Amino acid sequence: MSKYLFFLFSITMFSQQPETQQYIIVKSMDGVDIRYYPPSMKAKVTSNNNFSKLFKYISGHNLDNTKIAMTTPVYMTNKGGLSTMEFVLPSRYLDTSVILPKDNSIEVYRSKEGVFAAISYGGYSNSEKIAKNYRLLIEKLTQENIMMISDSPIVLSYDAPYKVFNRRNEILLEVVYGTN
Repeated sequence: MSKYLFFLFSITMFSQQPETQQYIIVKSMDGVDIRYYPPSMKAKVTSNNNFSKLFKYISGHNLDNTKIAMTTPVYMTNKGGLSTMEFVLPSRYLDTSVILPKDNSIEVYRSKEGVFAAISYGGYSNSEKIAKNYRLLIEKLTQENIMMISDSPIVLSYDAPYKVFNRRNEILLEVVYGTN
């Protein structure tokens, strides 16, 4: 009986699809998308324990003791040796009061809208894949005469660590395109 319950639990847990941050593809060109991202609510932290702090926050270690659904993607940046991780909060928090963290190293904020160039790659992300795809993204933007607002890559991860196949990762660069 317990094996049966574990099997049902596993199917339920691993088949649930988290909410994914919305964007609009403005232009596609040879594996690179230009995307418009509307504002969203995010929680971010810059420290050595980024994931554990953010996961603790959405798991109920917040001022309301409320669990917050996990969403995708997870944003990661590294500037000047400082590593930052951001969780996108469920879209319902955009129009309602946000749940504040107990940990004052976590910042919850409303992101600004923006236009970003994106390139996708599979497998588990690592520094070599990031560097290679960052270089490809810059080359494509240069070919297309699209000006970058920032040359600091934002790495997005869409999958849980236990997912082995069909993993989705992306690199974003904010760009000048259209009306931004």
